[in-house]
Amino acid sequence: MLTERQEKILKLIVTEYIKLAKPVGSNLICDELKCSSATVRNEMAELEELELLEKTHTSSGRIPSEKGYRYYVDHLMRPKELNGEDMLKLQIIFNNQQLELSDCLSESLKLISDMTNYTSIVLGETSHENKLKEINVVPIDTENLVVIVITDQGHVENKKISFKNVSLEEIKKTVSLINELIVGTPIDEVSTKLEFEIKPIISRYVKEHEVVYNTFYQVFQEFSNKNLNVVGKNNILKQPEFNNIEKIQDIFGKLENKEEIINSIKEENNDIKIYIGKENNLDDDVAIIKTKYHTKDQEGTIAIVGPKRMDYDRVVTLLDYIKQKIEQ
Repeated sequence: MLTERQEKILKLIVTEYIKLAKPVGSNLICDELKCSSATVRNEMAELEELELLEKTHTSSGRIPSEKGYRYYVDHLMRPKELNGEDMLKLQIIFNNQQLELSDCLSESLKLISDMTNYTSIVLGETSHENKLKEINVVPIDTENLVVIVITDQGHVENKKISFKNVSLEEIKKTVSLINELIVGTPIDEVSTKLEFEIKPIISRYVKEHEVVYNTFYQVFQEFSNKNLNVVGKNNILKQPEFNNIEKIQDIFGKLENKEEIINSIKEENNDIKIYIGKENNLDDDVAIIKTKYHTKDQEGTIAIVGPKRMDYDRVVTLLDYIKQKIEQ
């Protein structure tokens, strides 16, 4: 554990860096804590040795390390009270009797994205609760048909798809294999089973198996991802630490990849959890704060993605407020 003074210095550096995105020098800390510059420099050097602070090449100041953020979150952070303006904006959404719960959730996450300049994500989980009951195809003409997916919960989805140079007979063979081998599988697992169980088989029976497989794979991917809503991806551009075009493209690519988002965002814990840098599965340069929500009819995950220099205490308070409103 750190000394009381070291904790105060670390907390000051974290909170200042969150606000300004600039390395924090010893002068500011001396003014705040009424310590000599030599004392502060020694303490900062020790915090750096403990890998809680890092020194940048462009400044004599320090910034928090990933380990430093974790110490701050676990030991020093106190959730902020919602200010009146934030609360009023959220209350307007949740008090609107004309909005369905899912709409309240989407609108409130949009609002948080605007207020924080971070990316908000809502991930529903109905696709796991729904299991495949049957898949049918209805021809429209020689090249177009409608795929109908029916689940055991009575949920029906349909999608128009097009095939060129593929016979209806081959498509029906594929549908028959799907119905025979993977009925009863949760919708969000169907794509995986298609790849590892169906694909090797249809290659023996269907001439244009690659085209047919890829089309059906896409149908199930879209169905399983239907309850995913990502808001504020462009907010990444507003973060000064993401000024490298390659880094921006990398994070954008991950936020466009639904499968990657689902794997990173899905949360089994009912508490609000914070994953910093390498602790999350999305990207080492971001932090993710997320929680699972439950209502009478549905459950899912809400998450905020931002830089490691995230305003943790404010985001935790906002997420907690939304979670309470959803579940009340």
